[in-house]
Amino acid sequence: MPEMLEKPPAPASECSWWLPRNRKSAGYARRLLRAFLDEQPDGERFLDAAELVLSELVANAVLHAKTPPGRLIYIRFDLYPDSLRIEVHDTDANRPSLPHPAAEHDETGRGLWLVSQLASGWGCCPRAGGIGKVMWVLITGGAQ
Repeated sequence: MPEMLEKPPAPASECSWWLPRNRKSAGYARRLLRAFLDEQPDGERFLDAAELVLSELVANAVLHAKTPPGRLIYIRFDLYPDSLRIEVHDTDANRPSLPHPAAEHDETGRGLWLVSQLASGWGCCPRAGGIGKVMWVLITGGAQ
């Protein structure tokens, strides 16, 4: 799995939210991302890839993270002139691994592979000063 990339010094714009561990949170996260990018000059160039990636990461945090009841998911968007960084934090310290390609008939198992194809960089690291992990992706201007 790719290692942590250094964060650029300061984003031009940033937003963050806490979401419940609920199946509806992926849809809510997409709406928050759309609203955030709609307010940014030329933000729509990141939208298609970013929506898919964010959906997968939030869904993974909701469905697969081994997290005590009541814990929340934290999402963060950092917009830079040529890229968008998305972070999804959860309280499960287990790092995901990129699975072997799923069989054609499998219903699941393609999410992290999809993330790796759409992002120009991605990775996972422990949360600073807290329990759990941060999944992050970097989307660069337009389609990959």
